[in-house]
Amino acid sequence: MTLTFLDELFEVKSLIYTLLIKDSVLNNKEFIAELSQRLDLNVKDTSELVTSLLAEMVLQLEEANSISIQGFGSFEVRKKAERISVSPTTKQRMLVPPKLVLSYKPSSALKDKFK
Repeated sequence: MTLTFLDELFEVKSLIYTLLIKDSVLNNKEFIAELSQRLDLNVKDTSELVTSLLAEMVLQLEEANSISIQGFGSFEVRKKAERISVSPTTKQRMLVPPKLVLSYKPSSALKDKFK
């Protein structure tokens, strides 16, 4: 049985929920192994699936697009304005240039699971 990409993405999201609720910490290798077992795929295919998913997410974020995953949350790139910072030791004022930062906002469903 072959799963479509959206079915596989749903399984990834479901696995992340499960792992977050268990309060377990997995490294990348353990995550791929667990996901491959749940998707009934081999480890190589699962690793390629996760890699391609993350690569596509990075590409979309580089193009300043936001990413929303229903039931999980949203990712977006925000621009932080330039500001003046004061060094606590020397009391010298410095200009900090503007920069882009990645922000994540969890969905209300995910927030409710941690209450």
